[in-house]
Amino acid sequence: MKRLCARPAVASEEPHDIDIGGQCVHLTLRRSARRSFALQVDHRGARVSVPLRAPLAEVEDFVRGHGAWLLDRLARARVPSVAPVMMPVDGCELAFFGRSLRLRIGSVRRTQWRMGGDGMEELHLPGQVDAVRALHRALQARALAWYRGRVEEYCQRLALPLPPVRLSNARTRWGSCSSLSGIRLHWRLVHLPPELIDYVVAHEVAHLREMNHSPRFWAVVESVCPDWRNRRARLREAAAALPVIGGSGAAHAGTIDEG
Repeated sequence: MKRLCARPAVASEEPHDIDIGGQCVHLTLRRSARRSFALQVDHRGARVSVPLRAPLAEVEDFVRGHGAWLLDRLARARVPSVAPVMMPVDGCELAFFGRSLRLRIGSVRRTQWRMGGDGMEELHLPGQVDAVRALHRALQARALAWYRGRVEEYCQRLALPLPPVRLSNARTRWGSCSSLSGIRLHWRLVHLPPELIDYVVAHEVAHLREMNHSPRFWAVVESVCPDWRNRRARLREAAAALPVIGGSGAAHAGTIDEG
């Protein structure tokens, strides 16, 4: 196995092989001016990002500590994505905050949210507009309003000030947190049940107190979301089945971000 310099002077990116359970895994080792470890799998393969001066032994311990997850994600990456494509047509239904949302097209002049006669919520779109774009805008507007309320709830539980909350369309993360820009949450979370969205919210809000994935961080998460392990597992299973509206976009990639 190729040994890499453990203390580069500047940011670097090099290939590295590591044995995990008897299987040789090829990954990219990136060192930069960061303070934490992150392991990611996407269309480019596996990547581990670490601080500039992190000893190689600690890097490999980190990767092996997530070995089962890494091998599983690499195996999934070799299988073509089967994310369902949803074309917005009149009468179709899609998952929406754990319920079903019915789409109606052509009966209104402007976008409207209504309750159907059978008790199912409906989204009415004008017939003369781009249905995919209009649906995206409507879902994103509802997502942002709902996310802001949930972030506020978890900030109150932890006695934290409310940060800016924005939407994300990232390829590899459901959410992110920055002390400067606040919290970003992926708009496609609207297709998931509220308790799974709440796990992502609790995770990102906890970063306002602990900007890492240390035991202290997970203790903060557990204080506001005691069953976070179960929710995280369900989130990972549900991710592959989220609809891709209009055929644009990609399936959500896998990331374990320790920053």
